[in-house]
Amino acid sequence: MTAIEITPASTAAEVSRALAALEDPKARAINERHGDDHGVNLTKLRAIAKQLKRNPALARELWATGGSPERLVALLISGPKDYTADELDAMLRDSRIPKVRDWLVNYIVKKSAHADALRERWFDDPDPLLAGSGWALTTDRVVKRPAGIDRVALLDQIEAEMGAAPESLQWAMNECLAQIGITDVALRARAIDIGERLQVLADYPTPPGCVSPFAPIWITEMVSRQA
Repeated sequence: MTAIEITPASTAAEVSRALAALEDPKARAINERHGDDHGVNLTKLRAIAKQLKRNPALARELWATGGSPERLVALLISGPKDYTADELDAMLRDSRIPKVRDWLVNYIVKKSAHADALRERWFDDPDPLLAGSGWALTTDRVVKRPAGIDRVALLDQIEAEMGAAPESLQWAMNECLAQIGITDVALRARAIDIGERLQVLADYPTPPGCVSPFAPIWITEMVSRQA
């Protein structure tokens, strides 16, 4: 895979060199279409993380480099219990690359004991990227632990704000809208109605075999699969 041998004893500098050796113009072109800024194939990146094994200290060193491939490896070789709420908050505020932010929220924050505290901290943050992460954590609660979540209030806010929200935040709010409609029979009709009126992602190109992200279609399709 690479001429640079990676072992659990490898240093951050050695990991960075190994990642740099994996730079592929074709992978970069694909990644850049999704807003990412590196050319490392993620399967090969995961293989490096597997060779390193769990290493929270090295993860912090790799994160501190600021490089996206290094940060992705850092998230793979550490875990939710390795970070305080303030550390996770600082990490998210410094994560401007979509894949890094996505892995941080999904692999670390959602599984952290600090998830609810951070959800509340980020939900109405003026930075739409942080607010989007707050909405993602809220959607996770809607699906997995809805008790204590005011879904009517969420629909009120989605109805009032989603149409004019920045794209990244709009996607997060739309997912919450869809999941409320999928999981809550009593609110399903209202969720579909909001989606129909706002028309967010109604024209989004959807590959064959995939479900449209347009909430009314998404809700209807997923509910039909549950029948």
